[in-house]
Amino acid sequence: MLFKLLSGFIVVLHLIFIIFVLFGALLALRWRKVIWLHIPAVVWGALIEFLDKICPLTPLENYFRNLGGSEVYSGDFIEKYINPVLYPTFLTRNLQLILGLIVIAVNLIAYIYVFHKMKRT
Repeated sequence: MLFKLLSGFIVVLHLIFIIFVLFGALLALRWRKVIWLHIPAVVWGALIEFLDKICPLTPLENYFRNLGGSEVYSGDFIEKYINPVLYPTFLTRNLQLILGLIVIAVNLIAYIYVFHKMKRT
């Protein structure tokens, strides 16, 4: 049971990180120091996609899942709704490159907005 909870926690943490990578620049509108955490996270997220690598959270999640003996999803919320977002079956190399470009484009637009707001205040 503990290992299943830990694997679920890792999946949620992974999803939160992805959301932070995509939209963390908006937090910088309120908390400027977030920029120092967010920019490295964006670089990491884009590099994972561009270099066709696996985020270290994925093997950690699989490790806990294997220890818990739950390789097959049982259909709870995390496994049914969050896992397909993180690990879509249609993920191809070209789609990974597009996702990396989307990460950069979204954040470039967001930081242009953030820096424009910073200049005004």
